[in-house]
Amino acid sequence: MLPEHAPFSPDQRRAVDIALAGLDASQRFWLAGFLSAGAPVAAAAVAVPATSAKLTVLYGTESGNAEKLADLSAKEAKKRGFQTSVKNMSDVSPADLAKVENLLVIVSTWGDGDPPESATTFYKEFMNGSAVELPRVRFSVCALGDTSYEKFCQTGKDIDSRLEKLGAKRVSPRQDCDVEYEEPYGTWLDAALKALAPASAPAATASVVAAPAAAPATEEFGKKNPFPSELLEKVLLNGKGTTKETWHYELSLDGSGLSYEPGDALAVIPVNSPDIVEGILKASKLSGSESVEVKGVGPKVLADALREDFDVTALSRAVLTKLQALSGSDKLAALLAEDAKDQLKDYQWGRWISDAIADFAPDGLAAADLATIFRKLPPRLYSIASSPLAHPGEVHLTVASVRYQAHGHAKKGVASTYLADLIEKGGHVPVYTHQNKNFRLPVSSNVPVIMVGPGTGVAPFRSFVEHRAALGQGGKNWLFFGDQRYTYDFLYQMEWQEHLKDGHLTKLDVAFSRDQPEKVYVQNRMLERAKDLYAWLQEGAHFYVCGDATRMAHDVHEALIAVVEKEGKLPRDTAEAYVEDLKKSKRYQRDVY
Repeated sequence: MLPEHAPFSPDQRRAVDIALAGLDASQRFWLAGFLSAGAPVAAAAVAVPATSAKLTVLYGTESGNAEKLADLSAKEAKKRGFQTSVKNMSDVSPADLAKVENLLVIVSTWGDGDPPESATTFYKEFMNGSAVELPRVRFSVCALGDTSYEKFCQTGKDIDSRLEKLGAKRVSPRQDCDVEYEEPYGTWLDAALKALAPASAPAATASVVAAPAAAPATEEFGKKNPFPSELLEKVLLNGKGTTKETWHYELSLDGSGLSYEPGDALAVIPVNSPDIVEGILKASKLSGSESVEVKGVGPKVLADALREDFDVTALSRAVLTKLQALSGSDKLAALLAEDAKDQLKDYQWGRWISDAIADFAPDGLAAADLATIFRKLPPRLYSIASSPLAHPGEVHLTVASVRYQAHGHAKKGVASTYLADLIEKGGHVPVYTHQNKNFRLPVSSNVPVIMVGPGTGVAPFRSFVEHRAALGQGGKNWLFFGDQRYTYDFLYQMEWQEHLKDGHLTKLDVAFSRDQPEKVYVQNRMLERAKDLYAWLQEGAHFYVCGDATRMAHDVHEALIAVVEKEGKLPRDTAEAYVEDLKKSKRYQRDVY
């Protein structure tokens, strides 16, 4: 950490501390030499296209992918001569689009058809609000989604249709991208920019800054090249008698060059367990020794491909549609009919792809045909549960192992049980860090923070409290934590008590739902503490929620509105507007899943 007398403001010291915490000794040595050598000089002028047309890149993001692609799109557009601006849907209104001529929209769909958290207000106003005429707008849409959900890329589809309905001209077709989005996105961007470009644009010259002298070649780790992280520690957090299985994992980042901030996520690249692979082979009536083609890899032994490359569990409509084409099953065709959506959803619950193959392709499948059913095995993102200042060179996770019974068979989560069952201390896990700019601590060290994190949702708040403590920040911190039983399921209990003792945690309210006849949850504690909670908000507190999106996040949101309504003595619609303003000002942030 930088000393107090260093010639930096408190916020600059914090930023430098965070950056340096993610570097190893050799990287810090190289950086010191680079800075002492001075800045690079300007190179000779080179020809670049002259600016010729204005372009707006509008994005809506949940995990940061759409924002990253928006920035890449803007850079590429500038190379091609566009005057480009990037806008977050959280910062614009539908009426602003009337001023735009050329528009690229990059938006993700969160969960089963919902818009990203930060884009919700824009989406609702755009889809349901007063119609704005957009006859001058020329546009194209890139939609990000996940084919394991029925309403794949729904937000992008909705915005694409709405733009056309309001008079905008689609110059290039919408691109729907699954979790492996890079290649289709690149194809879409090239086509869209060509379609939006003027017929001709004169060339001009401009000076550019030369790149710094090349550093010694090092291996760069990231999404395309995950870092093989050593598992340093593995601790079961639940006590005997619990119905849960929650693990604390400590992983090394030494030598990786990877860094992170509180609020970020760690991507884990799992493999499928041997019993899951065996289930697919048995249902398909294959030995596993057959050779199949894997996109981007080449020929591979089937059993290895099933283990390392393919998503062999998620039973999506897309998978079933491919299976129906291969099997010719009339029964499956009926299940995929538009009027059978409820029956399809019932069938999908608790079943894997192996179950569907056994049901609808009883004679098995050829190895080459089987390989065409699957998408690539996606990484799993877990909220980071550590501060880089408190644990230099490490990253910690809090992961609940998913195990359940369905249709008479044991089922499990791929990544959570990969960590629990297949990786022991000293083993290695392929990982990379993933930024989440929509879940950040306040810049000011004195701003109060309220954190609501039941179950594994407490993970990022362990990071928050550790980080503020390491920086010596004076802002108040209040945690609401909940789980089933105090005796078995109080995750990180000793740490929270130590933070309370040291003053790093100002208030702690807990809710253990199974310790009394009536169920008590974090939202109940919020309502009980309404007066203090509202007072903190009036002081400028930031409010954070992490955890289950299906029910908890909605119930906490409703409780927050109720607190503002009661303590602020406001009508419901004014209380809702108050909470909406918290979102717009980044004082209400959620990381829900």
